[in-house]
Amino acid sequence: MAESNSRQEPPLHVVVFPWLAFGHIVPFLELAEQLARRGHFVTFVSAPRNIARLRPPVPGRELSPRIRLVALPLPAVDGLPDGAESTADVPPDKVELLKLAFDGLAGPAASFLAEACAAGGEGHGRRPDWIILDFAHSWLPPVAEQHEVPCALFLIFPVPYVAFLGPRAANDAHPRTAAEDFTVPPPWIPSPPPYSSSLAFHLHEARPMARRFRHRQPNASGISDIDRFWETERRCRLLVCRSSREVDGPAICDLLPDLYGKPVLPSGLLAPYAAAAAAHHGAGAGADGDDDEAVMRWLDAQPARSVLYVAFGSEAPLTPELVREVALGLELAGVRFLWALRGAAGGGGAGLLPAGFERRVAGRGVVRVGWAPQVLVLAHAAAGAFMTHAGWSSLVEGLLLGHPLVMLPLVGDQGLTARLMAARGVGLEVPRGAGDGS
Repeated sequence: MAESNSRQEPPLHVVVFPWLAFGHIVPFLELAEQLARRGHFVTFVSAPRNIARLRPPVPGRELSPRIRLVALPLPAVDGLPDGAESTADVPPDKVELLKLAFDGLAGPAASFLAEACAAGGEGHGRRPDWIILDFAHSWLPPVAEQHEVPCALFLIFPVPYVAFLGPRAANDAHPRTAAEDFTVPPPWIPSPPPYSSSLAFHLHEARPMARRFRHRQPNASGISDIDRFWETERRCRLLVCRSSREVDGPAICDLLPDLYGKPVLPSGLLAPYAAAAAAHHGAGAGADGDDDEAVMRWLDAQPARSVLYVAFGSEAPLTPELVREVALGLELAGVRFLWALRGAAGGGGAGLLPAGFERRVAGRGVVRVGWAPQVLVLAHAAAGAFMTHAGWSSLVEGLLLGHPLVMLPLVGDQGLTARLMAARGVGLEVPRGAGDGS
């Protein structure tokens, strides 16, 4: 018996396969690194350009042998730009075409899994023990079941939003069809958890939610996003949420297993690794690397904790009106700021700024058109606060690097999440008209 107890279980081989958005890819990679750090072998799957854009594992030499990157080429789809492999490569109205292309990976993924399950080696040569997948993979669990490989659904959203969505059965029993149904907590949350008054959307946020739930109209991929999520969740043996009981509270965390009828595991917040980001940044080259160096040199010249970093993520829709309003607000506020401004719907970058804006804020404000090394910026001594769209990955980075949050939610779960974070006292939500979002 003593000999049996001293025997260690062999490390697992886990396949990790995120949806094609860097807001999903990055936390999936952080989860992969946590698994590798615990001695398991991970095969990380995505499209080729996404694989090429990943930073090295952290710390690279220690984890690299345990994390294998596998690229599955996306099929061509009419209307999808050449080389588009993530939501960062397409405007919002083309994301449904990206889902259609993503569904075209069902065949290549099945071939990859069949080959992996036929292997008889160790490490990455061992047949997969688990597949950790995303909300969009409704076609993958049936393939995995043929090979007797269990699937886990990793949801990058905070636990309260997962509870607010609810499984198909709860929504069928308590249909939500009017926008007002989403401005209150859902009926399957029986005893209000802490911050329950924040577990609701404003009316302007609730209208698109109601449309998604009421109509559930298929997009170009032939299935609506909510049906895609429900079907994927139904076929997975367990859920993993990017959460912790310390942040979300035991009441809402303990609700999920009963609500979804399966185990629900917290992954933790999956902290960003600023030191590793700095090392990778230092190895960068080319135009983006030069621009990043200029950004960091500007930060080096600013007083400690004096700069407001402004960024609105990779997917949240930016309208020309919103860009102009934010610019004028920054100008009136008189604060030092660094704004990572990506292209907006209907236009691109700096062309949407008010006339003369950059001249008027010169010396105290910098607009970086495109991407900035976000973790590196937030880890810099000059950074003092973070204005964000309240995407969960960005909030986690700001929170764990110790910054007050200025939250301007734009889409999806962001309004609910911003309200919960404001209720916890870690930031403020930018006031907007509840009815029209102005």
